[in-house]
Amino acid sequence: MRSLITILAVSVAAVMAAGAGVPGSSPTNPATRTICLDLGGESRPAICTGPASRLDGRDDICLCRDAQRVEAPVCGPGERPQAETRAFEKARKLAAEDGSLVGDLYADRPMCVAPRNR
Repeated sequence: MRSLITILAVSVAAVMAAGAGVPGSSPTNPATRTICLDLGGESRPAICTGPASRLDGRDDICLCRDAQRVEAPVCGPGERPQAETRAFEKARKLAAEDGSLVGDLYADRPMCVAPRNR
């Protein structure tokens, strides 16, 4: 019985430690945002709805008119989004073919977007 309690306590501590170390995983600081890309890779505004709360920064649903819907990572502390150059737009369009920019790099920097509250 004691070993079961010890295993349970260690498991709970491991799960809590793993969740606490993930940046951008809380509702107030989501790890990704939805962006819209047109045929040329240019960014278009996404129409998003979310909860009526200042504390919950997630979007419930996002729609793109005449553009591709893409999930993009949010820039971390000290990071800035890439400059919107034509070469970047072409690279972003190619990288977004799978519907996500998470893990994609351009000039050795992530293709991230600014947080919603910046």
